Amino acid sequence: MIGTTEIIGFGIGAISGAVQFFLLSKFTGSATGGKSGMRTVLFALTQFLFPFAVLLISAFLLEGDILPIGIGMAASLVVCAVIKYVIYSRAAKK
Repeated sequence: MIGTTEIIGFGIGAISGAVQFFLLSKFTGSATGGKSGMRTVLFALTQFLFPFAVLLISAFLLEGDILPIGIGMAASLVVCAVIKYVIYSRAAKK
């Protein structure tokens, strides 16, 4: 049975996955744009440590039930990537 803890965990994971995708897209844009510097390093570090921080905080708040959060993160990253791909592929056709 799915309880409220799992639903809250999935929601936290979905939101943090979207934030992680945003950070990842900022990092890749900064790194491939030739603007390597402190901003690129900051995006890389933040994007790398963000999921660990979310999972660690959630493990304490949700009594160790972090599986729905991980599923939400992964699902959100995939959905955001597919949406961005569809938007860019439609824009390239025009």
